[in-house]
Amino acid sequence: MDLISGSTYWPSTLEQTLDFPPLAEELDCDVLIIGGGMSGSLCAQLLGERQVNTVLIDRRKLAHGSSSANTGLLQYSNDKTLTSFIHTLGETNGVLFYRMCKDALDQLEKLAATLDIDPFFIRRSSLYYASTPEDVQMLQEEYKQLTRFGFPVEYWEEQQVATRFPFRRPAALYTHEDAEVNPFRFAQGLLQSANRLGVRLYEHTEAKHLEFGENEVVCHTSDGTIRTKKVIFATGYETQEIKKDRGAILESSYAIVTNPVGNSSLWHEQCLIWETARPYLYIRSTREGRIIIGGLDEPVLNSNQREIRLLHQQKKLLQALQEHFPDVPFQIDYAWAAVFGSSHDGLPYIGPHPRFPNCYFVEGYGGNGTVTSMMAAQLLADELTGTHRPEMELFSLTRTNSPSPDTTKPVV
Repeated sequence: MDLISGSTYWPSTLEQTLDFPPLAEELDCDVLIIGGGMSGSLCAQLLGERQVNTVLIDRRKLAHGSSSANTGLLQYSNDKTLTSFIHTLGETNGVLFYRMCKDALDQLEKLAATLDIDPFFIRRSSLYYASTPEDVQMLQEEYKQLTRFGFPVEYWEEQQVATRFPFRRPAALYTHEDAEVNPFRFAQGLLQSANRLGVRLYEHTEAKHLEFGENEVVCHTSDGTIRTKKVIFATGYETQEIKKDRGAILESSYAIVTNPVGNSSLWHEQCLIWETARPYLYIRSTREGRIIIGGLDEPVLNSNQREIRLLHQQKKLLQALQEHFPDVPFQIDYAWAAVFGSSHDGLPYIGPHPRFPNCYFVEGYGGNGTVTSMMAAQLLADELTGTHRPEMELFSLTRTNSPSPDTTKPVV
């Protein structure tokens, strides 16, 4: 799958990337991770910390798939509101998921602080504004639910938004304890750390064929073989090509990064900005004083069509940014289009699959993929080292339509 078109920004922020060889031998291990992006690197780090005999392979250069197009907004709020999750999953499971996201954010912060490659993890608040007056009631209801369950959030009227930003919106939620990160540097730092902990890493190594036995899986690559007790598929959107029940809606999403404009006073606390419209725009700053704006999701296109659409969509993103901040002379330095996926019910897919014995999948679909990947890495690291995590049932790959609240049973 051709994941990215255009020129991504994050690789330019790291002078020297990690280099690892392709696999050219026969190996044995306890866990094989297929995929060296954010999900795979988080799993590798946690398994390395627990001294699990682990091998990671990637068909590309490590961290050069979707992770290099990730825009690094980390939030406990999701594309789907807590109110909506409560309606579809029931109160216990809806709140459980949001709390797990918030806990995953804390774990990401702790991991970031241990890495030799600084991932530029910075705690931020988020402005979630009403795109239209019709969305105000929804924000008011969401505010009630978030405060009811102890999530740190404020409700702002139109004037409160206008006094802090150079634009007006009918209302907004201002959530606290979110964060931003440089996802490419984060993944590189995690892989470097995992390697030092004993995880063996191989790039330009494709899993050509897998044989599933009762107690092991044999993975054949172009020039090597890996015998393993368990496999974690951390292959991102390309997982859709591995199994028939795809479970995700794939789209093209677009992003631009501006020239450095300084970020000390453009807007309130340099918070993350997003909106209630779907598809939504989102805005953040970078450590280097650039501004990132992304969105304009549309049905997935082939790479040639995506290149053409990128020329149009980057202009629309620049125009939208200029409308938010009319006094700043923005120019586009980087622009890209990338495959983006979301699940039908807003939850990630994490866990085993009946047609793939001794295997686990990590599919952190949606706008909060890094957070759900952290969650998945914790769940799988526990499961693979003897601690059962019943919460994983909520993210089952074989789940059907979400049940109504009156029939939902808590998973814990």
